[in-house]
Amino acid sequence: MDTVIKVKNIGKSYIIKHKQQERYTALRDVISNKIRTFGKKPEFSSNEEFWALKDLSFEINQGDRVGIIGRNGAGKSTLLKILSRITEPTVGRVGIKGRVASLLEVGTGFHPELTGRENIYLNGAVLGMKKAEIKRKFDEIIDFAEVEKFLDTPVKRYSSGMYVRLAFAVAAHLEPEILVVDEVLAVGDAQFQKKCLGKMEQVGKNGRTVLFVSHNMGAIEQLCKTAILLEKGRLKDYSNNVRGLIKEYVFGKDVNGDSFEWINHDGNEYKNDWFTPKKFCITNESGNKLGMPASNDRDIYIQIEADINKLDPALNFGYAIYNEEGILLYWTVSTDGPECSWPKIKKGHNILRNRIPMRLLNEGIYKISLIGSLHFRQWLCNPEMNSPSIYLNIQGGLSDSPYWNIKRPGVIAPVLDWKVFNN
Repeated sequence: MDTVIKVKNIGKSYIIKHKQQERYTALRDVISNKIRTFGKKPEFSSNEEFWALKDLSFEINQGDRVGIIGRNGAGKSTLLKILSRITEPTVGRVGIKGRVASLLEVGTGFHPELTGRENIYLNGAVLGMKKAEIKRKFDEIIDFAEVEKFLDTPVKRYSSGMYVRLAFAVAAHLEPEILVVDEVLAVGDAQFQKKCLGKMEQVGKNGRTVLFVSHNMGAIEQLCKTAILLEKGRLKDYSNNVRGLIKEYVFGKDVNGDSFEWINHDGNEYKNDWFTPKKFCITNESGNKLGMPASNDRDIYIQIEADINKLDPALNFGYAIYNEEGILLYWTVSTDGPECSWPKIKKGHNILRNRIPMRLLNEGIYKISLIGSLHFRQWLCNPEMNSPSIYLNIQGGLSDSPYWNIKRPGVIAPVLDWKVFNN
């Protein structure tokens, strides 16, 4: 296979300007200061060089379908902008062989005052296509985008969903050698996203290259044959083992025997005015640490130990549980039920325990993140951010049926009762 993208030691830096921290002032002081400095350039106390990407090198071959994953701020969109020639790297070299069609954000490549029809021809011309080529693909684009009724309407009047449908249809059908798609597809509905994934898969099978950024790990695993994992602007991993790379991204580290219990050893982590988490672990009904892997034919308990410093009626605890693709299965907090059923939290040391019913979860590894909050007021431990996390490994015990001695299809694997009613 020919190499169509070659990235060699690229980096991209930006200068961040910091304004001097002002003391507290009254509204009249703010207004008078604005009048006094009107027309003058703002003064900055310092500049900081920020590297969005640093020392990145990799190669992509013709026909590869590559998923680019990483947390917010990892540098994914910056990389796609460089590969799409929207911006230049600060250092390093990028070699690209073939035409690139990009869909990076709503409105990329479209002129808002032009109609949908005019924008199709404009985009084709930008890609270097002749009018006859665009005309040949025109009907396919309209059928895919489903915007025929609004074809002669200026796109500035389109909804975001219509905009994305037409933009993707143009990018995918005008036969670029390289198709670059960012998270923008999340704007569309579920049916449209499924349609787009099928089209990108077809594009890849036809020998063209697809680069796809998404936080939907199921879509990455379905579409991509290889994946790039970025972390803080650097290449953490590049592998054909897409599922393994997704696990690395979701869990953030190797899952070992010590990962099923979190202990606040020095007592200073996640400290706040209301509580200090002390321990977060997986246990049996008696509160003893559960050995891993766990069999699914017994109840599993999630235990939270915390020192309560200050009581508040809105204070609650819980956890969020994610599967290997990073999909949130559910979350639960201590105030889920009627108020009379809430656990009576007191000042001092508290132990809370929640049961995961037997034969609910499928085989696999699950990330469980601690929740602590003042309900609807303030996060104390946000599971989507930097919250203590533990890992549950389930193998076996999924069913007494002789047909299910292996992992069952689906995200969860409940064993449900069946009855027959005959006349």
